[in-house]
Amino acid sequence: MSVPLWLWIATVGGLLALIALDLVIVDRKPHEVTTGEAARWVIFYIAVAIAFGVGVWVFAGHEPGVQFFTGYITEYSLSVDNLFIFMIIMTSFKVPAIHQHRVLLIGILLALAMRSVFIAVGAALIAQFVWVFFLFGAVLIWTAISMVRNKDEEEEYEENALTRWVRKLFPVTEEWHGHKSFVKKDGKRWITPMFLVIVAIGSADLLFAVDSIPAIFGITQEAFLVFTANAFALMGLRQLYFLLGGLVTKLVYLSYGLAVILAFIGAKLFLHALHEYHVVPDWLDINNWVSLGVIVVVLTVTTLASLAKAKKLEAAEQESSISS
Repeated sequence: MSVPLWLWIATVGGLLALIALDLVIVDRKPHEVTTGEAARWVIFYIAVAIAFGVGVWVFAGHEPGVQFFTGYITEYSLSVDNLFIFMIIMTSFKVPAIHQHRVLLIGILLALAMRSVFIAVGAALIAQFVWVFFLFGAVLIWTAISMVRNKDEEEEYEENALTRWVRKLFPVTEEWHGHKSFVKKDGKRWITPMFLVIVAIGSADLLFAVDSIPAIFGITQEAFLVFTANAFALMGLRQLYFLLGGLVTKLVYLSYGLAVILAFIGAKLFLHALHEYHVVPDWLDINNWVSLGVIVVVLTVTTLASLAKAKKLEAAEQESSISS
């Protein structure tokens, strides 16, 4: 798939225009995002991603189209699992509801910029060294094992090294100053909790790239498709945060489903590398139609099972409260 420079420029320009539209309409006046507003924006971003994918399918062929949709679904589903971490960070920093959208927007923009560097490096490595597929596959399988092993552990937020470094570098105000990141007090520049939580969200999402970037490279090695799938998944993530709310905690089996998906893509990367070395026959190189089918089935089953369990637990709690 050959992507001309003008298409890269047009795509990035289009994404920036969407971000500007979001800033003008949603973030012009800080407010608490309602469920209805979030739902409309989620539908809008999904529709834009689908339209982009259809364009890829029509102009580049069905194989790149399948790769984009498979990558987008994978990145979006991984992002849903990360929303719980975002909720913990928001709670830890006591972010006012009217400022949560801006925190997510700026944090995710920073993460997208940093992920772009990861994607460029990953694409360059894959173009030069086949053994990188083994490395990416090992990362995904280890991540899958870790997700299952740590599923029942209590999630608590601990500031990462970057956030602690920023806190040491600048004095931090105790109180919030609207959406300002910097203020002057007694002739000295201070950072506000707004700036610190943006660093926390952006750096946390960067850590999530450790599994999401290798995962999508297991689906396609086209840097253009990797970048756009990541961009559309991240851009829709903010509104999904407000739409799902507490529902994220009810998706109790999602981590298991994502672990299965990551392990599957990890195994696919190993097989692809072995195929490149002519160790395994062609029929063992899993195509993207199979990958898309596996991902959709696993996500559907785990989501339905999670919601069924949540409903069962709610019914049990109601019966317990009535009997008591």
